[in-house]
Amino acid sequence: MFDLKSIVRPNIWGLKPYSSARDEYSGKEAHTFLDANESPYNNPYNRYPDPLQRELKQQLAALKGVRPNQIFLGNGSDEAIDLVFRVFCTPGRDNIVTIEPSYGMYEVCADINNVECRKVPLNSRFDIVADSLLEVCNDRTKAIFLCTPNNPTGNTLDAGEIRKVLELFSGIVVIDEAYSEFSSQPIWRPEIDKYPNLIVLNTLSKAWASAGIRLGMAFAQSDIIALFNKVKYPYNINILTQHQAREILSRRPDVEDWIKLTINERLSLMYAVNELDICQQVYPSEANFFLARFKDANRIYNYLVDEGIIVRNRSRVKLCDDCLRITIGSPKENTTLLSALRRYYYN
Repeated sequence: MFDLKSIVRPNIWGLKPYSSARDEYSGKEAHTFLDANESPYNNPYNRYPDPLQRELKQQLAALKGVRPNQIFLGNGSDEAIDLVFRVFCTPGRDNIVTIEPSYGMYEVCADINNVECRKVPLNSRFDIVADSLLEVCNDRTKAIFLCTPNNPTGNTLDAGEIRKVLELFSGIVVIDEAYSEFSSQPIWRPEIDKYPNLIVLNTLSKAWASAGIRLGMAFAQSDIIALFNKVKYPYNINILTQHQAREILSRRPDVEDWIKLTINERLSLMYAVNELDICQQVYPSEANFFLARFKDANRIYNYLVDEGIIVRNRSRVKLCDDCLRITIGSPKENTTLLSALRRYYYN
């Protein structure tokens, strides 16, 4: 049985959050602002941003099919990941569980917060087995992190196994869906009303082509979001980011076109790379990248760097020996990569 209060750090549950000047008059109209020691010049950048990003959350709520109080916005998804540790995990005492290989920030945040990170290797299909995850949990395990589609493997994780984890684990289950817009599989965000222990992460960095503005999202039941808002720094999302996020969210038809083009390019590039003699295997992908195993990946990676082409060398990652992770670029960029790989083979 999931009991939120029992897994929150006691000092966080009792924390009195910082009250910004703009929080104190909330709900009333105002035109003269003499409360926050701001300059009266250089409008609008002289004013602190809305600490709860209300207008942006209204826009996101309509787009994502959730309520505004079920949304947390962070400086990238990494802020939301870090808040899981700061809210739920007592340093030097608690632990989290994640899969291997996967997104490296789960382990980095664990190390920063002095929380043990227990990693469970994926199986031969790069998939999870719920029982294997649950076996390494104990009464100090506060969260399980799952990335689907997974990075760097590109595949979606088995939905039945994820559901088993959600139903049997009494702590927080974080499902990172940074790449979900490129996948044909159902998403987990609509399930937050059903599972009180579920946090779903998303981002504007991938499908929405806005990595530079650093806006991440966490979706969960309102009591979890309230805890995140209590602990976060008051003005974590600046005015420029909020403005640009609202602008890109208004361009949904453009974004959908970019997603379709990326998926088509993914299919073409994966097929072409798989045909190369220097490639041993291309793994299935539901993301905007794919993982491929090469003959001497280190040498190919260094050759591509010399050619001015940067991919990600994942050869030192568990289960990814001799693997390169290749992001899907524009048609021109993908052609440039293929041409270079063909020159490598013939030279």
